[in-house]
Amino acid sequence: MPRIRALQLAEVGAPGAVIGAAGGVVVGLLAMVVGQPAGWAAVSALTIGLPLALLGGGYGMLVARGWFRPGVFAPVAFYWMVGFPLSRLLHETVTPVLLGGNATPPSDVLTFLAFQALVSMGFAIGFIWLHERIAPYWLMRIQDDNPYAHRVFGVYTEHAQVMWETRERKRARRQAGRDRPVASPTGGAAKVRSRRSS
Repeated sequence: MPRIRALQLAEVGAPGAVIGAAGGVVVGLLAMVVGQPAGWAAVSALTIGLPLALLGGGYGMLVARGWFRPGVFAPVAFYWMVGFPLSRLLHETVTPVLLGGNATPPSDVLTFLAFQALVSMGFAIGFIWLHERIAPYWLMRIQDDNPYAHRVFGVYTEHAQVMWETRERKRARRQAGRDRPVASPTGGAAKVRSRRSS
């Protein structure tokens, strides 16, 4: 039973893991664009993509356990403010080792981590934007056999319903404002036609 639960949690975390791994692929491609050898770019993609994939999957599992609420940015920002700098530190330190050199952490680790924490805000925005567009479709597919996915998909559905109702109320208020009678210059009342009828 614990193994089944772990697999179900991992299923819910899959979209985040894919996004993290994609981040590693982008780093590898950028390394090739700036002229790094293909081997170095591949290793670089691995050493940043693997921790980002693990953290991305971890985010989805935390959402499944109810620790984070889907769509709320502040917890995601804090999560990546810690996780992204550590991933980058691992990337900087381990990549040379896998290429046959020595471990080379940044000379000023604290400054490096502080700068990466700032960069993490951009990564967090991109992560949550992608996750909110990928995860609901995945959860809808697996929810019948996965109670965690069923619960999280229910949260997404509820949020979508609230957003739709809010939009419809605003639209109705705008329409009512267009159709409201207004005083005419001659003192009588004139009804303003809606844009649709004009």
